[in-house]
Amino acid sequence: MNEGACPVCRSPGSEPLLPVEGRDYRRCGVCAARFLDPRQLPSREVEYAHYLNHENHPDDPGYRRFLSKLAEPLLTRLAPSSRGLDYGCGPGPALAAMLREAGHKVALYDPFFHPDRKPLEGSYDFVTCTETAEHFHRPADEFDRLMGLVRPGGWLAIMTCFQTDDSRFAEWRYRMDPTHVVFYREATLRHLAASRGWRCEIPAKDVALMRRPDTPGGDG
Repeated sequence: MNEGACPVCRSPGSEPLLPVEGRDYRRCGVCAARFLDPRQLPSREVEYAHYLNHENHPDDPGYRRFLSKLAEPLLTRLAPSSRGLDYGCGPGPALAAMLREAGHKVALYDPFFHPDRKPLEGSYDFVTCTETAEHFHRPADEFDRLMGLVRPGGWLAIMTCFQTDDSRFAEWRYRMDPTHVVFYREATLRHLAASRGWRCEIPAKDVALMRRPDTPGGDG
């Protein structure tokens, strides 16, 4: 990728947003993503050490309520006994448990906690990616992979905290996580979907449901 290109949509010519505490952030004028300068991305060791501090237990009622913001609208769109993949599920795959309880089959993949890549060889009626996309070091490549895992007519379900206000970016809690390196707006996810001919719905704040067309060139 060319220096200065957007890592989300690959458009050339991103521009500086602002420096914060020694970290330099940029913005894309095409897809509206904000992102950390790729030269400052954290190491795998730093990421893993930080993830070990997360306390997201599958049976935690509060965590389940948080995930239900994505699970509930997704479940209304799935056929019975659908097959899915929870991508970036973390050490406690609560969302997968919720979807299994609703009668669906869910495989797991996480580069740190469920690193078996065999599930990435399959295809699915739905793929979920919750609180994961903001960690992507190469988001354009990751979205290519995610969308390639979805069968025609299937769904890619994304949950990440939407960025809305550059004037508050420096003090934004979500930005302060050292492993959060790319930030999406609703417009960003709509752009990613439209650029591939997918439909994008925003059923709740911070949730995007992208549907792959049933047929090439179709609108689903």
